[in-house]
Amino acid sequence: MTVADDVIPPVQEAAQAAANKFATNIVAFDVSEQLAITDVFLIASAKNERQVGAVVDGVEEALLKTGRKPVRREGDRENRWVLLDYIDFVVHVQHTEERSLYNLERLWKDCPQIPLELDIPEPESEADDDLPAGW
Repeated sequence: MTVADDVIPPVQEAAQAAANKFATNIVAFDVSEQLAITDVFLIASAKNERQVGAVVDGVEEALLKTGRKPVRREGDRENRWVLLDYIDFVVHVQHTEERSLYNLERLWKDCPQIPLELDIPEPESEADDDLPAGW
């Protein structure tokens, strides 16, 4: 079994939405041969709980615009590892510490990785160049 052609576009959309919220280390795995419950795992990292929430909200908003709503959302109380289940694919947004600890890539290393074409936004500078000197 392999991932259906109609699953890849929303996975790509979810990945781009995560990138737009500055998620890092975004990867997708075809788990259709290993699992009967879903076809793709999309995994993304965020540096803190607040960013995990922002990434999750961004993914949900982007997919709602295409008519997709998750059937289940778990982990959003702690925002350390949030799972969005879209049946055909599951989005995992993990705090970088959880990502390192659970290492989902190691668990799914035998599954084919799905190439993602992402437009990675440039992070805004922490220094505000528009302010006058001394501010």
